[in-house]
Amino acid sequence: MPIMELQSETNAGYVPLYRQIKRLITDALRSGEWAPGQSIPSEFELAQRYNVSQGTVRKAISDLATQKLVVRHQGRGTFVASHQIEPTKFPFLRLAPDVGPVVDVNANLIDFWRIKLDELSASNLSVAAGSTGWLIRRILAPEGVQTIYEEIRLPGQPFEVIEEKMLLDHNCMLYSMYEAVFGLRILYVEERVKAVLGEGEIVDRLGLLDGSPLLRVDRIAYTYGDRPVELRRSYCNTSNHHYRNQIV
Repeated sequence: MPIMELQSETNAGYVPLYRQIKRLITDALRSGEWAPGQSIPSEFELAQRYNVSQGTVRKAISDLATQKLVVRHQGRGTFVASHQIEPTKFPFLRLAPDVGPVVDVNANLIDFWRIKLDELSASNLSVAAGSTGWLIRRILAPEGVQTIYEEIRLPGQPFEVIEEKMLLDHNCMLYSMYEAVFGLRILYVEERVKAVLGEGEIVDRLGLLDGSPLLRVDRIAYTYGDRPVELRRSYCNTSNHHYRNQIV
């Protein structure tokens, strides 16, 4: 990468050098130069590639590690973060049991079909209203208890084709499927939380009565370039659970 592509301190709109290197590494991750789970070049190699010091590269990688775009392993190197090797199957799930530790959660597919995205869904996904997309419905069941009913809407691009076998092969773990099948990694999510009264099929699926209180969580998931690629609405039975988040 020629050094001339990096901005100098005298340029208008100066960006610190380590952030420029961070952006270049992120561009390489976005392009798929290094796949999820794969090691990236060493700090020495990256310093040579971008014609900067190893300290600059180290600071850029530290930022990427903080954002969980890469993972450092002592003595082994730095690897592209992967949903398939993360310690939890649901890295952004914030529902926790009232008593005891967080337990394993199973995901059970209800159904899925191709749809036309309504105006609000399309706007949240930054696509045109009426665009072709997908609707996936599933139940999340901590310790086998059906606790969360979810509706997930996806744009037609990059999700051109979704088949039941894809979902079942990944045990309906969607972020793992996005990564393995479509090469798309979820980097962060935005959520809105609201108390609602459940009704119809939602409470039927959760074994509740009409009018039961539920916690509704609306989530937009983003990949590289702040691109929204998933819109999710979750209805949570909080009889024995609560929403927990850590703010740092």
